[in-house]
Amino acid sequence: MRIVSGNLGGRKINPPYDLPVRPTTDKAKESLFNILNNRINFEETVALDLFAGTGNISYELASRGCISVTSVEIDFKCVKFIKEASELLKANIKVVQANVFSFLNTYKSKSDLIFADPPYSLENIEEIPDYIFRNELLNEEGILIVEHSANTNFAHHHYFMESRRYSKVHFSFFQIKT
Repeated sequence: MRIVSGNLGGRKINPPYDLPVRPTTDKAKESLFNILNNRINFEETVALDLFAGTGNISYELASRGCISVTSVEIDFKCVKFIKEASELLKANIKVVQANVFSFLNTYKSKSDLIFADPPYSLENIEEIPDYIFRNELLNEEGILIVEHSANTNFAHHHYFMESRRYSKVHFSFFQIKT
């Protein structure tokens, strides 16, 4: 796992093998960030990384200069790893150990970019956008991205904009329609 670009670009992250995660592949992550480079100014972005796992996306966001990055993860070992890696990289990442759905019901800040990479088998994966929009956690021009498998289809969701596929990785994009 490596950081693609930004001030930490090229740095490798080596998480322990016993973490219960499925990190976004480097190829899919690079493609995703190529899309985002044309849509947002990272240096003006407040980011939220849900189901953060190894922190892969959080490191990329911090490397590109986001104003703030908050990583939410329930697994203690993952949280510990993200904190240690963030310190080592000197990356400004706030790490929160919490159930994502509980967190979303109590979190009061708005973000410009929210990335969610839940387990592909999560029963209520299709509810993630509902939690975000119901709790008004996205700024007006903000983007929500949910990573998922081919078994999930968000096209029916009111705020759905588009989906992109990179091998077995799918990204669905959501935005408030003005």
